Amino acid sequence: MKKEVIMPKMGLDMTEGTVVKWHKKVGDRVEKDELLLEIETGKAITNVESAVSGTLAEIVVPEDEEVEVGTIIAWIETD
Repeated sequence: MKKEVIMPKMGLDMTEGTVVKWHKKVGDRVEKDELLLEIETGKAITNVESAVSGTLAEIVVPEDEEVEVGTIIAWIETD
């Protein structure tokens, strides 16, 4: 089953974020709570951990792209 990874809201006034770096590539195994990517919120760079275990199936938003909070940025195929 595929689970979406969305651009998280890291603060009350955050409306968008930029994917700074993916720490996994498509096909990589990812564990729950493992570092998945870094995002920039305008104020800081923040680590984003995976909410589920599985395989990174698709990266929708590449590095250096800015998207709105709630946008699907990747898909993880769960076990």
